[in-house]
Order: sequence, then structure tokens, then C-alpha cells
Amino acid sequence: MRASILLTAVFFAAVSASAGTYEIDPVHSQVAFKIRHLVSKVSGRFTIFSGTIGYVPGKPEAWTVEAKIDPASINTDNEKRDAHLKSPDFFDVAKCPEMSFKSSKVGDVKGSSAKIYGVLTMHCTSKPVVLGLDVGGTGRDPFSGTERAGFSAKIKLDRKDFGIVWNKVLDDGGVLIGDEVEVSIEVEAPASK
Repeated sequence: MRASILLTAVFFAAVSASAGTYEIDPVHSQVAFKIRHLVSKVSGRFTIFSGTIGYVPGKPEAWTVEAKIDPASINTDNEKRDAHLKSPDFFDVAKCPEMSFKSSKVGDVKGSSAKIYGVLTMHCTSKPVVLGLDVGGTGRDPFSGTERAGFSAKIKLDRKDFGIVWNKVLDDGGVLIGDEVEVSIEVEAPASK
């Protein structure tokens, strides 16, 4: 009986050890976006974010993501615009100081591509979303010796779904800002120790 309990414990420890947990490296990662403004697109990024990724090559049932973004770290290379984006008209960072994503499942796996289903919380509103995922693979960091994994993800969001509705009607009847936001995420993550 003790032997079987010991073997079971060893098995689950081995599974946990090979579960592949990676911590997002913000120095080698990016959370960026684009949105229409008048007749072109404005791009920006968030500079403070963190997260954990569960990844085992060839086992998408083990893939998980939990990430957090500080909306106050928004940067569009224009201080006045960034201040407006942090205000109650947009992200309302004083009231809603965190964005987050937590995956629930992985589907449509085709080679290194898949879809990640989960819940995105933004502007104090939580909605189910689906991210398109591309796995960049894994490799050994030549400086630290740590294994790293790479991922790219994309999604198009309607900002109004998250209660971000501010806009300005133009003289020709159009609006200043589009509703669709293109989000692109590039992640490099070292294996947790």
C-alpha cells in the first residue's frame, strides 16, 4: 500500500515537473494595439505586464495562460493622449487599475497554431474572448542556460463591448475613433525555477 502511494506521489511530481511553467519576460515581450483615428491608425503599447504560461510541446490540453496588464502603463508616444486614455473617458485607471486574461481551454490546434479561449477583464468588465495563437517554440538561453518559450497572439476587440464608448462626431457625420482595436502580443518566457 505504501509503495503504491509512493509511486503515485512520484508520478504526480514528475508530471508537475514536466508541466512546463513559464513566466512572461517583459523585457523581451510586447503588448501592442492599433485603432483607427480619422483616416489612419494610431498604435500604442502597455509597458507593465506579467503572467504565467503553462506549455508542454505537443500537449495543448496542458496549455494555460494567466496574465495581468497595468492600463496606467499605456504609451502612445504622446503624453497628452496617454493622459486622456487613462481618464474616465477610456480606461479609467483610477477605478479600474488592472486588466487581466485567464484561459479556459485551447482549441483548433493545427501545427504550431491554435485558439486560446478565456476571459478578458478590461475597464472593470469581463467578457469571453478567443485569441489566435502561434507557438514560436522553445530554446535554451545561451547566457542563463534557462529554457525559454515564445508565443505570438492576436485578437480584434470591440472597445464598446468593454464599456469604452467615448467618441467625437465629426462635421461630415463620421467619428474620430474606430471601435475595433487590433491587439498583438509577442511573448518570450523563461521556464520557472
